[in-house]
Amino acid sequence: MVRIFCENTQSYCTCPPGTTLYELIGRLDLRGVSDMLAAWVNNQLKDLSYQVYGELTVRFIDIAHPDGIRTYQRSLSFLCQKAVCDVLPDYRLSIEHSISRGLYGEITRHGQPAGDTLLKKVNSRMRELAEMDIPFVRARKETDEVIRLFDRNGQHEKALLQKTRGRFYTTVYYLDGYPDCFYGPLVYSTGSLKVFELCRYRDGILLRMPRADAPRRLEEKPRQAKLFRIFQQHKDWNRILGATNIGSLNELVQGNQIRQLILVAEALQEREYVSLAKHIQRRHDQLKLVLLAGPSSSGKTTTAKRLGIQAKLAGLNPVAIELDNYFVDRDKTPRDADGKYDFDSIDALDLDLLNTHLRALLRGKSITTPRFDFISGKRHLSGDTLRIRPNDLLMLEGIHALNPLLTEGVEQPNKFRIYASALTSIAMDENNRISTTDNRLLRRIVRDARTRGYTAAQTIAQWSSVRRGEDRYIFPFQEQADIMFNSALLYELAVLRRYAEPLLHRILPIDPSYAEALRLLKFLSYFEMVAPDDESTIPSTSVLREFIGGSCFD
Repeated sequence: MVRIFCENTQSYCTCPPGTTLYELIGRLDLRGVSDMLAAWVNNQLKDLSYQVYGELTVRFIDIAHPDGIRTYQRSLSFLCQKAVCDVLPDYRLSIEHSISRGLYGEITRHGQPAGDTLLKKVNSRMRELAEMDIPFVRARKETDEVIRLFDRNGQHEKALLQKTRGRFYTTVYYLDGYPDCFYGPLVYSTGSLKVFELCRYRDGILLRMPRADAPRRLEEKPRQAKLFRIFQQHKDWNRILGATNIGSLNELVQGNQIRQLILVAEALQEREYVSLAKHIQRRHDQLKLVLLAGPSSSGKTTTAKRLGIQAKLAGLNPVAIELDNYFVDRDKTPRDADGKYDFDSIDALDLDLLNTHLRALLRGKSITTPRFDFISGKRHLSGDTLRIRPNDLLMLEGIHALNPLLTEGVEQPNKFRIYASALTSIAMDENNRISTTDNRLLRRIVRDARTRGYTAAQTIAQWSSVRRGEDRYIFPFQEQADIMFNSALLYELAVLRRYAEPLLHRILPIDPSYAEALRLLKFLSYFEMVAPDDESTIPSTSVLREFIGGSCFD
């Protein structure tokens, strides 16, 4: 018998060698087999078909865990792919990006989207497959065989990715005999996929997911029209650049064509800065305050600097106001549920003083600027004065910049709100998207190591807290922006791999961040690394330089 310690129950149990994790759940006092989606085994993520042969520690996870959500998403994508194959064999499914915590995709034939009647057939078939409780079967095969398999099935992006990855073996999942590749574990069987909906969204489809905090309920329907438009715009850019998935990007790197792609990608982004500055300049008789917000590692600093340069070229003079200087004194700072200072709360700022100063500046009056001392935790007057001239443009950057409470003393016509984030639009293949959150996490791991001396484990350990703050203070206001700006660059993950991999490899198996490090390492392994000579093509003004170093704005 094999001895197992279960972290969920904080108890030991025994089982015969070869027992699957799925079978092990039945021996434990857990809520139910169908609620558990995957497990951490000795700090490594495994699917529930994993067989136990030695003493180990296991922690089962459900949809409340980020790895549980990802497992559910992958499995639901496969279920949809199989349903399309069954009822619409002449159609092609592509999963492109997330929207409102669901997955946006398209079901097309010769470029034309499937109608509502056909979508109902797909949704009905998905329900049938879920009711049949069919197991997902994992197999390890020679990569050459997998490439031929996907080419025969018309899944050419998957075939290209395996060709350019250069591995001898590839893991393939099967659902009722239908093959596919996913870059992480799936649920044990289709019976675990009880809560979902396939519905029309614009010209495509939306796979709606269960809520992490209420797994029997669906996430709300999308109210993210602006976010959707920016994803679609950058999908068009990727077509211009000739790389819509990792396989095609790898081909450009391997074919020594990446320099041209870097230059064109940077030029496309620069064009957006120019357009943004001209838009502000045309309305400068009203617009006096530019507000810039975005989640962690979205490149806000570089975005503000580059926008400032273009504003100068448009005849405006950017003047920055630093929100950090409007913190309340430390003894007035709110605390979170754990009793720690909550510096991310909007109540950590002196909103009355900030709005008083903003109103005075916009009326042409002078103010004495405050200065916050982070050592003493006290704010004092700096002695410096500030006054706005006719061509000056106030710029305010911070996580609360789009929250109406921050600038409630300023009339709406005087404000221009920008939401910036790294909204990754390249896909892994036909039905495997790249998470924008993973893009930002990798950026932060690289920057924290370079500028703060943090280990990758420290950054990963803080990430859940960062994400909670974003969910509370940033994402609820993103659709209130006048403009959304995508700071992601098509080629950047192929560059970040060089910097992130050594940092992730230093995380030890006993570290709580080890499972996440393994996941990120596997993800990065699909990218062909950009050579240092080609990397030198990246301009010093690039948003990517904010993270890898060499920025002229440092």
